[in-house]
Amino acid sequence: MSNLLVRDVPDELQKRLKKRARANGRSAEAEHREILKQALTQDDGARFEALAAQLRALTAGRPQTPSEDLLRETRAER
Repeated sequence: MSNLLVRDVPDELQKRLKKRARANGRSAEAEHREILKQALTQDDGARFEALAAQLRALTAGRPQTPSEDLLRETRAER
């Protein structure tokens, strides 16, 4: 295992880290490890797919303008 030293952490950020750690029943150090683990092991592709699915659900049934039509309009305005 490696050690990681983080310098110049703003006081407010450290307070929020400690508050989050208490809420999760962990030490600030353990919470820091968990945050790093989540941030660095997250599958960005799966996250994107989930966000895209949410957007599709929000816009379902709404009229959509094809992008090529919007491009033509923009070019015609020039």
